[in-house]
Amino acid sequence: MDSLKAKIAPARDKVSDFAQQHGGKIESGLDKAARTVDQKTKGKYSDKIDSGTGKAKNALGRLTHKDDGTTPPPPPAS
Repeated sequence: MDSLKAKIAPARDKVSDFAQQHGGKIESGLDKAARTVDQKTKGKYSDKIDSGTGKAKNALGRLTHKDDGTTPPPPPAS
């Protein structure tokens, strides 16, 4: 298991660096995708879309705060 973690670490670092550099664009893309899907489904799945978007933003926040040891604040309610 340690060998696998050692092999994955460089990829995780690259993803984290990318997320730190482009976090705003990624969040904007998530919001835009959520709005589009919500419109296409005529609001039928709004709660699930909001929940999924929130979880994705939370994961993004965890990636971007890997170095400082803090927990990012929860994403604002949409």
